[in-house]
Amino acid sequence: MVMLLKEKDVQQLLSMEECIDIVEEAFKQQGLGRVVNRPRYRTRTERGFLHMMPASVPSMDGLGFKAYTSYGAVAKNLVVLYSYQNGQLLAFIEAGHLSNIRTGAATGVATKYMARQDAKIVGLYGTGGQARTQLPAICAVRQISQVKAFSRNQERRESFAKEMTDILGVEVVPVENPEEAAKGVDVIVTATTSRDPVYKGDWMDKGVHVNAVGSNHWIRRELDDTAIRRADIIVVDDLEDSKIEAGDLIWAVERGVMTWGKASELGDVVVGRVPGRQGDDDITLFKSNGIAMEDVAVAARLYEKAREAGLGQEIPI
Repeated sequence: MVMLLKEKDVQQLLSMEECIDIVEEAFKQQGLGRVVNRPRYRTRTERGFLHMMPASVPSMDGLGFKAYTSYGAVAKNLVVLYSYQNGQLLAFIEAGHLSNIRTGAATGVATKYMARQDAKIVGLYGTGGQARTQLPAICAVRQISQVKAFSRNQERRESFAKEMTDILGVEVVPVENPEEAAKGVDVIVTATTSRDPVYKGDWMDKGVHVNAVGSNHWIRRELDDTAIRRADIIVVDDLEDSKIEAGDLIWAVERGVMTWGKASELGDVVVGRVPGRQGDDDITLFKSNGIAMEDVAVAARLYEKAREAGLGQEIPI
């Protein structure tokens, strides 16, 4: 029998705090060389894309892939999970919420290792679905007192600010222009779909940590060249994948602003091979693309939790 987990099951089973722990362990295994992560493969159709993302995380008995389509703003996500030990098909998991929360959790892990310990104020670009998991993740690893949120739509940013203030118990303030979101902050998050930079290096304060999570295609950039140039430490979730789809960095490399030799993987930071920060004045950057290893690790734990809780539907296959 194969387990089917619906979105409501995932939401019931997985908290942000636990997801951060799972994703941190996955990056630890990456740093130890004990995972296999394959870059996203995209199949173009006349109206959209099919995306495939396979990985294995042996320590979690996780083997599988995420498949999803993107037709305009509509994406349908599914994780197919197998046992690493014996190849048995274990579960089909609807993965819209899973994708969002694990991306937020990766930001939480990066912020834990790369932001200053006294970080209190966040500047946020984008107020869509992904932003709703970014802020809880950061608040889980730092004592955040205020968030400055910017998006181009005034009604949306004001509604988002009120909603997230109520959820987090932290003051979320809507701001009217992008530069205002960068002033006097300790952590930056860019979670947009923009093709052109929304955050500029000229706005960077010393000691800021930047999480760039919105772009995972070479044609999209959220950061300008100056932001990349000013970063003292650059970390990615997966280097091979970043060379294919991290538009922020690909453009910078093509222009001679940086070389790939400057970028390290988050797994190397988690295991202590590479420092996430060397001093309070360092400007640090985490470029997140969202990788298959995260999906498989979280799916494996969801499967265990669902069995323990008696959730999900069994399918005879």
